[in-house]
Amino acid sequence: MSGVRAQQKEKTRRQLINAALKQLSAERSFSSLSLREVAKEAGLAPTSFYRHFSDMDELGLTLVDEAGLTLRQLMRQARQRIAKGGSVIQISVQTFMELIESNGNIFRLLLRERSGTSAAFRAAVIREIRYFTMELCDYLQKANQLDADVAYMQANAAVTIVFSAGSDALDIEDKAERDQLAQQTIQQLRFIARGALELSDRRKKLRRNR
Repeated sequence: MSGVRAQQKEKTRRQLINAALKQLSAERSFSSLSLREVAKEAGLAPTSFYRHFSDMDELGLTLVDEAGLTLRQLMRQARQRIAKGGSVIQISVQTFMELIESNGNIFRLLLRERSGTSAAFRAAVIREIRYFTMELCDYLQKANQLDADVAYMQANAAVTIVFSAGSDALDIEDKAERDQLAQQTIQQLRFIARGALELSDRRKKLRRNR
């Protein structure tokens, strides 16, 4: 019975998470949602909410954690696609844009709470973006044989550019316009990648000549 109850509890918890995400939109931020609205969307009584979350802030922090995890899983999937052949940057941007198109509310949550009024939310979003950046940094360092600080600079710049493009993509409905934005992002990332390789090569030459 305990296993069945645990499964039911997790199912109800997931209903609340999905209900909150579903209600986010260009017009509605998480801070504008009420506990009653989320419970109603999930098909639950408001009292059931407290069996899973102490308040809306705890639910919001859970959503931020999930959004960060989704981003990291997304890029791991991109690397699996890259391993089968293709441009690292092009596949990564395409994969990211697919997330915006299929589940933009996850990304919308990160964007809004990064500059939101809650200090706890801001700290959580910054932490998730840092995890995402460091995972990309490790990949770039190993894949391109870059110095650690050069890999970090490239990763940090790439995340900044991609997040900015993602923010713009959320408001674009025209596919041709969104594709144009993706191509522009790819070119920007290629410029950064070229600069990172050149800087790393110069450093290696300087070390050899010492």
